[in-house]
Amino acid sequence: MNHDHDAPPGQISASSEAPPFWRSRYGLGLVVFGAVAAYFLLSEHRAHFLGALPYLLLLACPLMHVFMHHGHGGHGHHPSPGEQVAGPAKPGQPNQGDPS
Repeated sequence: MNHDHDAPPGQISASSEAPPFWRSRYGLGLVVFGAVAAYFLLSEHRAHFLGALPYLLLLACPLMHVFMHHGHGGHGHHPSPGEQVAGPAKPGQPNQGDPS
C-alpha cells in the first residue's frame, strides 16, 4: 500500500486518486459483458433487427431534428442588443430579395 502521510487530515493526496470508472476493473468488465451481450442479441435476433431497421431509420429523422435544432425555437439567430447586424457581403451588391 502506498500512503501519503504528509497530506493534511480530510484531504486526499494526488497520488491516491481513483482511476475513472471506464478504466477501472469494473468498468472494463461492464464493457466486455456489454459486448458479449450485444453479439449474442444480434446473432440470435438478426431477423428481428433487420426487420425493424427501416423503422429505426424513419425514427432517426425526427430525433435528429429535435436534438440538432434544440426544438423549434432554435432556427433563427437573434442578435443581442449590442451586436451589429451584418449588411451585404460587398458594398455594391444588393441585398438578397431586392429587385435589380
